[in-house]
Amino acid sequence: MTIQVGDRLPQTTFRVMSADGPAPKTTDDVFKGRKVVLIAVPGAFTPTCHRNHLPGFVTHADAIKAKGVDAIAVTAVNDVFVMDAWAKASDAGGKVEFLADGNGDFAKAVGLALDGSGFGLGTRSQRYSMIVDDGVVQAINVEDAPSKADVSGAEALLKQL
Repeated sequence: MTIQVGDRLPQTTFRVMSADGPAPKTTDDVFKGRKVVLIAVPGAFTPTCHRNHLPGFVTHADAIKAKGVDAIAVTAVNDVFVMDAWAKASDAGGKVEFLADGNGDFAKAVGLALDGSGFGLGTRSQRYSMIVDDGVVQAINVEDAPSKADVSGAEALLKQL
């Protein structure tokens, strides 16, 4: 079942790159006691994700945080090394947290996994944005096609804050 407004995020573990290498970060570590804008993309470095979706959140990070948001995070069904490379390549340092969902556990747990096997991509995440306050979903915006970043984009999300 797909997560809905008012639902608490399920407990899963992401991987993040730390100074000591890959490290686990639980759902609570990311969301507990914080207001977080979470964006999910089908894959790091894929055209819409890299050129359209993520850049809007990097550009508008200060405006988003000025609305009372503690953090902006992006997740994708990619390994921590790919997500770390994407963070560096996108100039998002200090603006966006990169959460690797390598096995798609989070995407599956929130009911937003995408079967990309027809394109050789395996299981991925649908494209969406959500506003999460202390682990509870306040707003969710799921795109109807993975190649779109309209309802889940930074400008649309800013209007919800």
